Amino acid sequence: MDNKSAKLSTTKSSNVVWSETNVTKDRRDNLNKQRSAIIWFTGLSGSGKSTVANALEHALHKLSFRTYLLDGDNVRHGLSNDLGFSDEDRTENIRRIGEVSKLFIDAGVMVLATFISPFKDDRKSVRNIVNETEFIEIFIKCPLETCEGRDVKGLYKKARAGEIPKFTGIDSPYEEPHNPEITIDTSKLSIEESVNEIINYLVQHSYIVTNRRHRLARLLIDQLIPNKGTT
Repeated sequence: MDNKSAKLSTTKSSNVVWSETNVTKDRRDNLNKQRSAIIWFTGLSGSGKSTVANALEHALHKLSFRTYLLDGDNVRHGLSNDLGFSDEDRTENIRRIGEVSKLFIDAGVMVLATFISPFKDDRKSVRNIVNETEFIEIFIKCPLETCEGRDVKGLYKKARAGEIPKFTGIDSPYEEPHNPEITIDTSKLSIEESVNEIINYLVQHSYIVTNRRHRLARLLIDQLIPNKGTT
């Protein structure tokens, strides 16, 4: 069966029944001393999603919290290696990521997902498959000209030359979040300031359960970040 045929085979079997387990998500969260959630980074290519997410995960890992980072490019090497960049394939890619992220939540892990995810409805669909407080949308805000000026991967140059069709921000739209939990403007904030802002949110909303709460507020993030490149 080829990839196109596989995409059409989506009929759900009536014989599939959800199997309940004895170890629950709440028990895993209690063991990990944290509240599992999807931290969803959305923004243009080059805005700094991966850079901020990597720095955040490094900081949380140093503080002994359970995390896993799902990166857009990495996922397309495996789980979504049969998908292109049409609107339909982008939607399917986000659907798959949402379902995988939900499994991480059930495992008691805080999952950091870094995807351009340009369409509001796609991001909303991920939010809707988990509990209300389990989806934290972080809009990595950055002007197009700044993103294009960075062009770390050379993608904007290729898009302008017509080598990459339907490139977000050039000839495919990006729909900005109206009411994200957090907005980080990476054209104004440093990596350290960005990570501090996110950690403060996690502390204030009790995603991080720890008796080190007072110390978290005074973290020297620059000591926890291994590098300071922006991608």
